[in-house]
Amino acid sequence: MLIKGYDGGPLVPGESLLVHPGFWSNYLLAMCSDGGCAERPVSEWFGEDGADVDALSEVLFDPERWPVFRVPAEDGPGAVVVYRNLDGDYGIDYLLTHPGRSYVEQIASWDGDFLGTGLTWVELIRIADSPSLAVEGAQDSATRLLLLLPLLREPDMPAAASRLIAALTVVGAPQDAASIAAEHLLAHLTRRSRHDPTWASPLSGS
Repeated sequence: MLIKGYDGGPLVPGESLLVHPGFWSNYLLAMCSDGGCAERPVSEWFGEDGADVDALSEVLFDPERWPVFRVPAEDGPGAVVVYRNLDGDYGIDYLLTHPGRSYVEQIASWDGDFLGTGLTWVELIRIADSPSLAVEGAQDSATRLLLLLPLLREPDMPAAASRLIAALTVVGAPQDAASIAAEHLLAHLTRRSRHDPTWASPLSGS
């Protein structure tokens, strides 16, 4: 797999990992690892256990294989999530792809904290709900929404909680736990967005 700007990284398709127990705990609980969530985040929020989380963590952060999760969109920008597993410089990069362009645009990264721009709720949902079946990548709208969730910079949207709970349930979270997880994840995003009032959407032209 080749992505411009990652020539030195051993990129591999990561979509097969999306259905493995422990994936969503690894991916989404990182959002709360900086202490932004009021309650200690636990893997049970996602219907997973600690052993599965630990086992998959070794796969996700393997320096020899950098998982890439593609969220292609029909007739508009899509997204790519890259686990940047450099020795001593682990992180997650969030990229936008644009129709007709051969390059990608990095809009954010996570290196123990989130840095960069984000997406509005409308932009996030447009990508999540517009899969491009002609391009390899995640096609299920619930999975796509959850992959894009760290980019959300408008967590106070009324529809966000219900959509997030529904998406978490689709990927295996128990109904009651999904509600708890959604509440804490959105609360964390709310606090984060207030810390970065100058963010501008990469899709807004600003």
